Amino acid sequence: RVAVVTGGIGGIGSEVCRQLALDGRRVIALDLGGNPARLESFFAATAGLDIDFEAADVGNPDSCAAAIDRIRIKHGCIDILVNAAGITRDARLVKMARAQWDDVLRVNLDSVFTLCQLVIESMCERGFGRIVNISSVNGQTGQFGQTNYAAAKAGIHGFTMSLAREVARKGVSVNSVSPGYIDTEMTRAMREDIR
Repeated sequence: RVAVVTGGIGGIGSEVCRQLALDGRRVIALDLGGNPARLESFFAATAGLDIDFEAADVGNPDSCAAAIDRIRIKHGCIDILVNAAGITRDARLVKMARAQWDDVLRVNLDSVFTLCQLVIESMCERGFGRIVNISSVNGQTGQFGQTNYAAAKAGIHGFTMSLAREVARKGVSVNSVSPGYIDTEMTRAMREDIR
């Protein structure tokens, strides 16, 4: 089975890649490619596992489509998609710039729409697919300074529930997972009292 993990060299994403590879999947980590040191560290931590890397900006639909095409040519049909890419741009709503809102919604929510749409038809045609969308507890409870992030993560959950109803009878499962605070670079960037 071929698995694609967005945000694949990030905190949660890299661990998802590692575990899928340990479980016998061929894994492609889909992430930004502009940081060679980060990529080198990822491959050092996953040495010996069947993990490849593909560069893409998940917030750009054209970049996503091109990456999925490259993956299909190189590895074949995509059986598993894990949408783990995510960013924060925290600010109180009264001080939040429109760009902070747009960036978080584009990367955290729009990317889920884009990637799912790119793989879902093929999964349905083959009668097998697994999609896991990484949401957050903050999408259910909210968090001070995270109206953008909480809205995106709540949107992921609603999107997931709806898509699951559309494709379950075709052998495709769609689920969301809502982690709490995980020790990742993104979480460590938060103020300690908030953590």
